[in-house]
Amino acid sequence: MTEGNFVDYIKIYTKSGNGGKGSAHLRKEKYIPKGGPDGGDGGRGGHIIVRGNKEYWTLFHLKFKKHFRAEKGGDGSRNRSTGKDGADIYIDVPLGTIIKDTDTGEVLGEVTENGQEVIVVKGGKGGKGNWHFKSPTNQTPRYAQPGIPGEERNITLELKLLADVGLVGFPNAGKSTLLSKLTAAKPKIGDYPFTTLKPNLGIVSYRDGRSFVMADIPGIIEGAAEGKGLGHYFLRHIERNSILLFLVPADADNIVDEYHTLLNELKKYNPELLDKKRILSISKSDMLDEELMSEIEKELPKDIPHIFISSFTGMNLDKLKDLLWKELNT
Repeated sequence: MTEGNFVDYIKIYTKSGNGGKGSAHLRKEKYIPKGGPDGGDGGRGGHIIVRGNKEYWTLFHLKFKKHFRAEKGGDGSRNRSTGKDGADIYIDVPLGTIIKDTDTGEVLGEVTENGQEVIVVKGGKGGKGNWHFKSPTNQTPRYAQPGIPGEERNITLELKLLADVGLVGFPNAGKSTLLSKLTAAKPKIGDYPFTTLKPNLGIVSYRDGRSFVMADIPGIIEGAAEGKGLGHYFLRHIERNSILLFLVPADADNIVDEYHTLLNELKKYNPELLDKKRILSISKSDMLDEELMSEIEKELPKDIPHIFISSFTGMNLDKLKDLLWKELNT
């Protein structure tokens, strides 16, 4: 999915370098008429390596460069000199990137740490020089191995955001507004469905210089697990969040039903998501009085924490941060 500079899915062609040829050189020096074989080995072809880089938050930098070819290994030469290895090609990606073989769907690796490297195609081995093939019956072999060709592979890079808290809710539940109030993020905000077409990340400042990361995920609609609406393009971003903060607006027809519908979409997509910690937040609560809140509270699920908030008035936003910090650290 892409919008503006946010790219979280991209396909790339990669080819590693061919191995260099071994040398079939025979030693020829003055006064040494039968010096024998001294051809060196070819160098290894360059690898294609995907590397984690914490400076990146998106795959946008790869949007216009989708072909990567590594360098060929150098050929062997006289005096058993090994050819130079081909230069490796590094593809830097944000943390949280999954690497798949496009043609088979095989997961080749997941990049979750800065500097972590995953070799997606190995460079071809260099061929052996003729000195390896000397024997009592063949003192001057005049042949050497060619280098092994490099590999080709089409890969798909999928970004799953690494965030402490993921905001989950139907379109227009107030997630973007909440993120803008709690962090310095500036998501697009509007009073219509699917205002958020890309995940937004923000840093929530807490007490004593502490902080945590919050992600606003595009709104869920019923059938998202089957790919309706934005479907899997955003559901995968929820998988790496430590806590799921459900937002249901106070003016929903039925708050509990809406919460269970959201929960059901996550369950259909990946049942393991239900193992994550959850908090239910009733947004737009500035339109409720104490009596209405008490009545709503009686119906809310008893198995997860809940809180009434208003991003418009700031109601209970500090208490929400306290609750999130507590859940993140227990």
